[in-house]
Amino acid sequence: MTSMDPRLTPARPDLAAEHLRGTVEAERYVPALGMSVSVGSAPLRREPREDAPLLTEALFGEPVAVYDLAEGWAWVQLETDLYVGWIPEWALGPALEPTHRLSALRSFVFPGPSIKLPPLDVLSMGSRLAVEGEDGMFAVLAGGGYAVARHLSAIDTAEQDFVAVAERFLGTPYLWGGKTSIGLDCSGLVQVALDAAGMDAPRDSDMQEAALGDAVPFTGAAALQRGDLVFWKGHVAIARGDGSLIHANGFHMEVAVEDAAAAIERIAAGGDGVRTVRRLPPILL
Repeated sequence: MTSMDPRLTPARPDLAAEHLRGTVEAERYVPALGMSVSVGSAPLRREPREDAPLLTEALFGEPVAVYDLAEGWAWVQLETDLYVGWIPEWALGPALEPTHRLSALRSFVFPGPSIKLPPLDVLSMGSRLAVEGEDGMFAVLAGGGYAVARHLSAIDTAEQDFVAVAERFLGTPYLWGGKTSIGLDCSGLVQVALDAAGMDAPRDSDMQEAALGDAVPFTGAAALQRGDLVFWKGHVAIARGDGSLIHANGFHMEVAVEDAAAAIERIAAGGDGVRTVRRLPPILL
């Protein structure tokens, strides 16, 4: 078998995606079934069980390629960042053609055009929505539900400053594998913020370190520019350009702003020094 990142390769010894035929070895090859996430957020797990580790989360409207169904679980590849894992089958629905995205940190979906009705679901920033009409302050969603129109933006709208987007998550609890305002991890914060600014980003910090921006020499905290991504082994933070960093981290167990020099010193005391600094295009700031 060709060496490929298993996190991004829909292949197992017993089954693989049809497009990998001739590239990887498997007992059988299957075509993708296109679906999308039909709930506010859904866990993508390493194994098909509720207590399996959380790899990442898929957001409402996110397209997925389904390759296997087993006892209420679907083995899928997310089409946004190509991550592979198991997602509950109840969290999937027909493929959507999104027209809008949620630009608010979070927002409710109501069963009718009234804020007094019990919400059907809660959406998170980056959710993809198919809007088919308007009703007062609400956007009418394809498939049912009413979203607050002012919380939506056209699907191709991009935020002007991804650092400012990240700052909106300040105080959000740390959650390994999370990528919503209920909880997220370091690379989830970077991915969600960059997505809002119109830039695709891989899911995990090592992938981001390899793929995003250009490497620049690390010459100390004072030299960091706004939007620089600072990488340690297994961790990433965003420089704010004022001598501080913002990052979701297990020390504070939340998204926190820290003095950059103090954070670098604290992390180094634990045995890890800064490994890489990546500088992103100015258009994202």
